[in-house]
Amino acid sequence: MLGKVKTWLGIEGVKIELLIPEKLDSTLNEVVGKIRLSSKNAQTVTSIEVNMIEKYSRGRKEEKLTDEYLMGTIKLEKEISIPAEQSVELSFTLPYKQKKSEVDKLGDNNFILGGLTKALKWFEKVSSEYRLEATAKVKGVALDPFDRVIILIKE
Repeated sequence: MLGKVKTWLGIEGVKIELLIPEKLDSTLNEVVGKIRLSSKNAQTVTSIEVNMIEKYSRGRKEEKLTDEYLMGTIKLEKEISIPAEQSVELSFTLPYKQKKSEVDKLGDNNFILGGLTKALKWFEKVSSEYRLEATAKVKGVALDPFDRVIILIKE
């Protein structure tokens, strides 16, 4: 009885882990990595979704605003059997598109305004944080396993 409840809740079930480089090159516009699936019990994964999200913050203290943008997503729709006490690795490539603000576009197009836009972004405390999130759908489980990884993008 307790074993069925543990399985339904995903306890001792499938664990998902994203294996990606620590830093990404912004000119490539894609993330190449692997997904490692493991479980203490034999399980079946029906699909995996991987999303890349930008958390864009600006402002200071009470005036701070934060938005999140979906930069790219892939969905792997295939059944994957995970044997007990073993791991399975899948390779993936996630294309993404960086959103640029009007200020960034202006700075990219004009050499003189480039320095001014950097100063403006510094003054307004503009920052972006990027993360990958992976969620697996598992047969017979109510709570889906997921993993979240913060990544750095080099300009």
